[in-house]
Amino acid sequence: MNVSGIFGELATDYNYWITIFLMISGRYIVAARSNMIKTLVGLSIFQTSVYLLYLSPGKVFGGAPPILDPEITVYSNPLPHVLILTAIVVGIATLALGLAIVVRINEAYGTIEEDEIMTVVDSEDMAA
Repeated sequence: MNVSGIFGELATDYNYWITIFLMISGRYIVAARSNMIKTLVGLSIFQTSVYLLYLSPGKVFGGAPPILDPEITVYSNPLPHVLILTAIVVGIATLALGLAIVVRINEAYGTIEEDEIMTVVDSEDMAA
């Protein structure tokens, strides 16, 4: 096995390695943190990795915009970029809604830590 061949493959596919790192990091932050703001940040990191995953194969090197011209033979597909633009808008709206819910939870319970909220809810259930 050629060592320079392995490093060459890793160097050309660095965007996929970044995607994997962001996915694992975002998933870990969501699973390991009980703070709701940190959970939303983890979800945003995970969403960013999905954007990168979709955009990586969408670029065709040497491809032209999809404008018909007899001189051009290789075209780039604009659909992945359009879909990611829509996904970014939906992601921002979801994040804004999540932050609004966290603000409301903080007003109701006085904390944004899931463990403390569960303690308060359990004590209210025991009292009832």
